[in-house]
Amino acid sequence: QGVLVPGLGTFAVVHEQVNGKEEQYVVRRPVFQLDMDTSCLQELVFPTVMIPGDIEIMPLDYWWLSQTNSLPPNVVRGCVEETILLYSFQLRDRQRPAFVFENVGILSCQDNVLCMQFHCSCIAGLESQDTSVALLLT
Repeated sequence: QGVLVPGLGTFAVVHEQVNGKEEQYVVRRPVFQLDMDTSCLQELVFPTVMIPGDIEIMPLDYWWLSQTNSLPPNVVRGCVEETILLYSFQLRDRQRPAFVFENVGILSCQDNVLCMQFHCSCIAGLESQDTSVALLLT
C-alpha cells in the first residue's frame, strides 16, 4: 500500500527481486515518487521513481494523524497543506531546506538534486530478513 501526500508525492513499499551470487532475494523497500508543481522545481533534478500499478495508493489519513497528536483532523489537514506550500515556496525561491519525515527519512536537496533519503531504521523495519540487501538498494 502507498500513501499520497497531496502536493508533495507518494510513499510506497515495493518488492524488488535481486540476484546474488548464490541466492535470489526478494526485499521490501520504501520508495518516494515526487509529485510537486514543476514550477517549484526550477533547476532541480530529481530521480524518476515509478510505483508499480498493482500497489494500492491511499490518501493521507488526516483522522489517524489527528489521533496521534490530539488536534482535529481539519487542523491537521491545514498544517500539512501549509507546510507543503511553504516548502514549495522555499524551493521556488532557491532555498534548499531539508523536509524531515519523522521515522521515515529526509527529503533534501544537495547539488541541485532533490531526493528522498530513507532512515536505516525505516528500511530495517520493512525488511527483517534481508535488511542489508534492502539498505544497499535504497
